[in-house]
Amino acid sequence: MPNSQSSEIHLEFFSDGLSFDFDRSDQNSLINSLYTKGSKNLSTLITNLTKAQEFSCMIVNPFVPWAIDVANEHGIPCAMLWIQASAVFSIYYRYFKNTGDDFQNLEDPNEKVQLPGLPTFKVRDLPTLMLPSSPDHFKRLLMHLYQSLDKVKWVFGTSFYEAEEEIVKSMVSLTPIYPIGPLVSPFLLGETETNVFSVDLWNAEYSCIEWLDNKPNSSVIYVSFGSLIVLSNKNIENIATALKNSNKPFLWVLNPGAENKEGGADELAFEILKETKGRGLVVKWCQQERVLMHPSVACFVSHCGWNSTLETLVAGVPVIACPEWTDQPTNAVLVSNVFKTGVNAKSEEHGVINAQELQRCIWEVMDGPNAEEIKNRAMEMKDLARKALQEGGSSDKHINQFIHDMIIHNLHP
Repeated sequence: MPNSQSSEIHLEFFSDGLSFDFDRSDQNSLINSLYTKGSKNLSTLITNLTKAQEFSCMIVNPFVPWAIDVANEHGIPCAMLWIQASAVFSIYYRYFKNTGDDFQNLEDPNEKVQLPGLPTFKVRDLPTLMLPSSPDHFKRLLMHLYQSLDKVKWVFGTSFYEAEEEIVKSMVSLTPIYPIGPLVSPFLLGETETNVFSVDLWNAEYSCIEWLDNKPNSSVIYVSFGSLIVLSNKNIENIATALKNSNKPFLWVLNPGAENKEGGADELAFEILKETKGRGLVVKWCQQERVLMHPSVACFVSHCGWNSTLETLVAGVPVIACPEWTDQPTNAVLVSNVFKTGVNAKSEEHGVINAQELQRCIWEVMDGPNAEEIKNRAMEMKDLARKALQEGGSSDKHINQFIHDMIIHNLHP
């Protein structure tokens, strides 16, 4: 963040030290190169830029912890934007800082874990990057991050205080986290479409919005597992069975990646549509913000990635959680037990989604005895999310305090 009177955002780039055609899905090599070469290149960039202007602050992503060291070497105050739930920050903190005997047996997926500010978890609900099955390079990266927290002046969260109040309170005496969100598309917060800037991996199919326009309010099941998860054909079949048996209209995003694993996704999609007799629509990609804000959408069958979870809170849409990895299992517990805006669909071994369980969850969220309560809670969270960003709201106060702290630092470095 340059110390400048200009309000413009300037983009600068530095090399990760790898050739353009290097396969960056090799995460271990990418992480190692960023540590050794990326950090040097970032340091050189900062040196060159500070010839013309000074920096007031450096805001880093948690998954490049070496950037904290670079900021410290240049004497730049450092902030971290934690891009997952504050709950995940808290769990990792207690694990990697070893604050107690909170994690006795991570080998047993059914072992119970009780942490301050959180509901009772089972090991299978914890972020997968801390489990024995996770690659060591992720654990080394997170260990470095938490060992470097004393060099970080501010830790910001992308959610909002009211969503994770007890969790945020539990961190005050350790390393406080200040939620400044929800950090979502302006469209979800009510801004006009002309102000929206988004980047999609694939071209969105706009026909789905016209299709939704012709459906009754709160009638459609929206299904999407994001841009990274590739569903197995077995899971595609089980989800299709649940949707068919639900007798509800559905919009299913079956992203192009689904064809890369076993093949046949297009054929499966065709069979789904044939068997549901026009009740459903399968597309390869859509503008999720517009779908979630559409009045015909009743619920969202989601992998519970953090961005999608935040979007559902802001849109006021109930969730059926089908998590797979990283922070998703933890987010699913937050949805069902903390936010109380949905239910957690229990998967079988090896991440197989059970068709009957998914069908039960659809019924519970749309027609069950708790359906109205879940819907009302989702609308309550939608209201709280917006209030957090308004003048005098919790996130607004945290942002203003950050600005005040930077001004004081610049006056008295």
